[in-house]
Amino acid sequence: MESMRKTKKETFNPFNFIIFGGDGDLALRKIYPALFHRLYDGQITPDFQIFAICRRERSLVEFKKSVLDFISESGLEFGKSDMATVFLERIQLVQVSDYSPESYSYLKSALKLHPKAPSIFYFSTPSSAFGPIASALKENGLIDERSKVVLEKPLGHSLATAQEINSQVGAAFQENQVYRIDHYLGKETVQNLMVLRFANHLFEQAWNSQHIENVQITVAESLGVQSRAGYYDQSGALLDMVQNHLLQLLCLVAMEPPHKLEADFVRNEKLKVLYALRPFSKKNIKTQSVKGQYTRGKIAGKSVSSYLEDIEKFDSKTETFVALTAFVDNWRWKGVPFYLRTGKRMPKRYSEIVINFRPVAHNIFPSGEEIPANKLIVRLQPEERIELVQMTKIPGPGGYRYKPIALKLDFVDNFKERFPEAYERLIMDVVRGNQTLFMRQDELEASWTWIESITKNWKDVQMPVVLYEAGTWGPGQAVMIDDHVWNTKGYALD
Repeated sequence: MESMRKTKKETFNPFNFIIFGGDGDLALRKIYPALFHRLYDGQITPDFQIFAICRRERSLVEFKKSVLDFISESGLEFGKSDMATVFLERIQLVQVSDYSPESYSYLKSALKLHPKAPSIFYFSTPSSAFGPIASALKENGLIDERSKVVLEKPLGHSLATAQEINSQVGAAFQENQVYRIDHYLGKETVQNLMVLRFANHLFEQAWNSQHIENVQITVAESLGVQSRAGYYDQSGALLDMVQNHLLQLLCLVAMEPPHKLEADFVRNEKLKVLYALRPFSKKNIKTQSVKGQYTRGKIAGKSVSSYLEDIEKFDSKTETFVALTAFVDNWRWKGVPFYLRTGKRMPKRYSEIVINFRPVAHNIFPSGEEIPANKLIVRLQPEERIELVQMTKIPGPGGYRYKPIALKLDFVDNFKERFPEAYERLIMDVVRGNQTLFMRQDELEASWTWIESITKNWKDVQMPVVLYEAGTWGPGQAVMIDDHVWNTKGYALD
């Protein structure tokens, strides 16, 4: 670890990091550990300040103990290091009970002590609070041209609410100061997807409908709704996962090569994909989408409760599983289905993108059977890796017998250093002012427009919610959409 800390890295000037919802679950699990590891790794110096904004009064000692516990979860040596003590000294607790000037007086006085450091405001709160917080910051003179604001998902629950929130935030911040975060875009394998496509002639030449039969994107979760019952029952799997995570992954797979690897060039190409997504209609909504909800079942041998029991309601039509068949209507992807699937209480947790190539046109080998097609598997979690599945001859004198073998690039095996979390990359991009991995307002609105073609038609046709047992891969209807059969054990070959 000590040798890693001595590695020369990009460093940054001092900054003020102000976290609204600073005592919340996301801040404790992700934001503080991310900042700590960037300090431990030498990428940021100890002259930054963290202001944890809380609605209620808290003990600073107990709060710092909670932060230290989450730092220690990433490795006991981190929590016991001298750098952990240095990090905790940078944290101040600030109680802001409402949006009045009186509530912001302490924060205003504290920031005045560090006038040379730009302020990064991180909104880790429900999106309904984004507008009032931004307005209060502006009214108290806490925003200048150097300020930045990070907006956590979900940003609204419809196109209209997203536009309203953007308008409220936009009254206080310029668009080039706004960072709409999606942590999936900070994952190393997602970044490597760009390199894989645009730095390898072999793949870029085959990246089209002539060579690719379908694309499958899965985000499976073994957990239920946990402590998010109130929020989740208002959103469901479609708004919680598809509107942001899965659509962003689809954009990176389907986008055209940007002119440069710079924010607006990349986001322009992603926007074109969102505009090209075929809207759903009453005619196809039942054949190209599935809604599911988990019932009681078993995961890893343990009994788990149903969704209705988890949210403590007798009746709810909220979906915990969604499967969609999407099409990108442009030259590159004409006729290629993009199969999107996400669900809770699956047998295991994993996220991956599978590019299924077309099979060879003719089998010259004696078996005469159709040769299984090549697959490119990009695993995002829990084990980040890339696999290229190809046909290989089985050794021995038994003639031309073959089977699929995966050539693997396993990040854990090949890169022995600690693997930084997605939030570390994204927060550092905010500090350096790089918006490439963050959604622009027109991107967000285009994604909501497409999502609302689903929600509207679900409502119009009274789309049924199909029950599935916890610990299975979803409703039986989800294994076949438009005559395409999904492997119910997961897409990757074992």
